[in-house]
Amino acid sequence: MADGIEEFLCWRGPASVDVFVLGAGNTPLPNESFRLAGLVPDAVLPYVLLEPPEDIERLGLVSYDLDFDDTSLDLRAYTRAALRRVCEGSRAVAWAAFEGSFHYDELLTDQVAHQVYGYCVSGTEPVVEWDRAALRSEEWRHRIAGARTALDALRSTPEDRAHQQESA
Repeated sequence: MADGIEEFLCWRGPASVDVFVLGAGNTPLPNESFRLAGLVPDAVLPYVLLEPPEDIERLGLVSYDLDFDDTSLDLRAYTRAALRRVCEGSRAVAWAAFEGSFHYDELLTDQVAHQVYGYCVSGTEPVVEWDRAALRSEEWRHRIAGARTALDALRSTPEDRAHQQESA
């Protein structure tokens, strides 16, 4: 598919779905957790991200590279299932993004919205976009901003939320 994201998923050889999850703790899920949508990754590479800001460390942030040697697989349904899986059982926000898009100061901001191809907020259905033009659209930036709002709410402490309510 000429306007799809497949080439960006294969930048280092295998197709790699890169998923981040904030709020599910710092202990990665077992590899078996990623046998989803009828697919089994050839490699599951979890990373607990280093030197996070205090509010992120408190919640936990894990990144997963989910690699497939067969680069012809349609990974859209798999990405949706992986986002759903990492959000299960916890108050979390997860997103799938291209390699190199991660920086603590840019989590789900407008600057990286075009590099995020899926997201999930606990309790909702995951959203995945597979078209590069759509990833550059104002509508997509708006949707990512909604996920960012959920992420910001998750990062705020109970004291922050009480102060915000008093100010309102």
